[in-house]
Amino acid sequence: MRPFVNLRVAFFISGRKQFCFILSPDMDAQISAKKFWGLTGYQWTCILYIAVAVFCWQLKYFRHIDNNYIIFRTSYYHFKDHVNLYLLYPKEYYDVYIYGPLFTVFIAPLSLMPESWGFFFWEVGNAAAFLWAIHLLPFNNRAKTAILLLCAIEFANSSHYMQFNPIIAAIIIGSFMLMQHEKLKYATLLTVAGTLMKIYPIVGLAFFFFSKHKVRYILWSAFWLILFLILPAIISGPEFLMQTYKDWFAALTSKNLTNQSLTTGFDWCMMGAVRRAFQDSSIPNWPFLLIGAASVIGALARVKQYNSLKFRLQLMCSLLIMVVVFSTASEHPTFIIATAGVVIYIMMQPKPFTTFNIIMLVLLLVVTGLGPSDAFPKPARIWMQNHAIKAYIPSIMWFKIAWELLFNDFRGQVIPVLKGEVA
Repeated sequence: MRPFVNLRVAFFISGRKQFCFILSPDMDAQISAKKFWGLTGYQWTCILYIAVAVFCWQLKYFRHIDNNYIIFRTSYYHFKDHVNLYLLYPKEYYDVYIYGPLFTVFIAPLSLMPESWGFFFWEVGNAAAFLWAIHLLPFNNRAKTAILLLCAIEFANSSHYMQFNPIIAAIIIGSFMLMQHEKLKYATLLTVAGTLMKIYPIVGLAFFFFSKHKVRYILWSAFWLILFLILPAIISGPEFLMQTYKDWFAALTSKNLTNQSLTTGFDWCMMGAVRRAFQDSSIPNWPFLLIGAASVIGALARVKQYNSLKFRLQLMCSLLIMVVVFSTASEHPTFIIATAGVVIYIMMQPKPFTTFNIIMLVLLLVVTGLGPSDAFPKPARIWMQNHAIKAYIPSIMWFKIAWELLFNDFRGQVIPVLKGEVA
């Protein structure tokens, strides 16, 4: 079953209304003050996310199609019993586990629960983490509502596949916002822990340059790194933990090579799109990765721009997109991370709904969000998969964001949707 035809209908109804709000500020102010059953539109949007998570839980659990969650849950028991985490176990599940040893500590409380309850809290926890991260953004509730609605399809995709990606997006956004408030203890905790579970949050290290207390940032990062490297030993013991780190590195290397196929559901990234366009799987990753690294280094070299909140937020958006469009492991449910970056960037602009941005948003929702789903006929879905079409719009938006980070002057620019300001 493909995700959420009915939920998409509800989303587009809500989304159309939200567009109306933003295009007409006076109407927005009047309607956003109204409540339905005592709750604001922002609160109802949060409830929508929890409802999606619960819907996915019951759909998957009671039909026994919860393979991905079984992989996560079983990793704790494999690790505890000194079983290689990264091999195939066809009698238990299909596909392979690919996260770090620290993930087994993270999933342990859910693994120890009855499967139904553990799976329930897994789905709801992903929704809650993403909602928490968006709530931390320094925007008014109308902007946050729009962000959540525009990310709802991709959240539904990730939740449908029981993936960890909403939490990954939350870790990157949360670490940035905590760093903004100089809560370095918690910002570094998220970055280090996230990196040792799934590599993507390592991009949060770029936020170090925005901290006013860099020595504290380094010390806390070192503390968490040492702690979280050895913490899984409480489950497995030190010897097997060391072996597992070696196995993890080997698994990541192997998976990176196997992902680079012209027909699989992986490699939906910038270089994968190029490989598929030219039908040449030998096109290497390094030129693309070099471009991505150069863009971040170039942006961070613009020290005079650091005082601009818009510059800092835009770099965060760039990194959210980068971890997806520069990763060979990117697949359908990974794009909640990149979509969050695109939508946050658009919503903080002085004129978020320019012709270009509207076109990008429509394509983001229809092509990126719905493209691989049953909203399109099977031949179209296969064509989109074989050409990694899902990566196109986030990649285009990343180039736009990266160009601005390198060449725009952000000093004096304001973000109209900041809390307490009129949008």
